[in-house]
Amino acid sequence: MTETQIFEPDGRAIPYAAEGEGPALVLVPGRASDIDMLGSLAHSVSQEDFRVVRIGLRAAADDTDAVAPSFRDFAQDVVDVMDHLGIDDAWVGGHAFGGSIARRVSLDHHARVNGVLLLGVESADMAPPLADGLPVLVVQGTEDEVTPPLNGETLQATAPGLVSVVPIEGGGHMFPATHVGATSWAIEDYLDWD
Repeated sequence: MTETQIFEPDGRAIPYAAEGEGPALVLVPGRASDIDMLGSLAHSVSQEDFRVVRIGLRAAADDTDAVAPSFRDFAQDVVDVMDHLGIDDAWVGGHAFGGSIARRVSLDHHARVNGVLLLGVESADMAPPLADGLPVLVVQGTEDEVTPPLNGETLQATAPGLVSVVPIEGGGHMFPATHVGATSWAIEDYLDWD
């Protein structure tokens, strides 16, 4: 697995790891996970001649009075790491909360995003809206009780021409780590990366 590095713009400690060469895919883990959770998936996809960058959530401030980062703050972290690595544009995605961050990146930095990959979909009341005109791939565990399949189906109903849903049979909430082959194949097949 690729070693995690820390990028510290303006004192923000943002973990990231990059591997592979070619068109870029950025992946952001869920709120309770670190970038290692997406390591096997990133490695699998990078073997198809693509550059996969995992970007984690910035470290919490030591100051108890500090304001928690917003979706916009996390989205800026993603773009700052992309700039640091010389990535002009990418598919941006993530697992659960990480997917919601990807949606915010697509809204705030539309020209930098080629499409959005959602590995499980947070409910509409928790996630930012979809950006206009960008394709969205939802990869969804059929047994996921945290981000249930209904969330992806509901999202697809709001933009049927842009949102595609691929089920991962038997996958629970951690399917990107437990069903790496099927998840990787779904991504590669959709993006014609194989």
